[in-house]
Amino acid sequence: MTKKILIVASILGMTSIILGAFGAHGLKQLIPEHAIQTFETGVRYQMYHAILLLFVGTTSLIQPKTKKIMYYLIMFGVLFFSGSIYGLATNTLTAFDFKSIGFITPIGGLLLIVAWGFMFVGFLKISPKKGF
Repeated sequence: MTKKILIVASILGMTSIILGAFGAHGLKQLIPEHAIQTFETGVRYQMYHAILLLFVGTTSLIQPKTKKIMYYLIMFGVLFFSGSIYGLATNTLTAFDFKSIGFITPIGGLLLIVAWGFMFVGFLKISPKKGF
């Protein structure tokens, strides 16, 4: 599971940089400034969670079961949150109306919050005897 987490973290980080550059350069002439800012929000949260997954994949402070749960919460959270934001920000460029699935944005945000909550609870369970 650790290798999978680290690979996905790398992919999320890499694609957030690619999407950020695309948003800053490729979309400037195509969508309004407020949509660019919305797109950048999706990029920023994707990168935050790529970094979080790097931590989750490399730390021994989080139990394997919690790592697995966090991995899935973050994956679906980024997909729903950042993915829907990308669609909503570029809605005028496609034939599909991303506003019809805009309800998944807060669901994705909630999944990301829950992932952080799992990490928090896991840290609370760390025994002082383990050197922490």
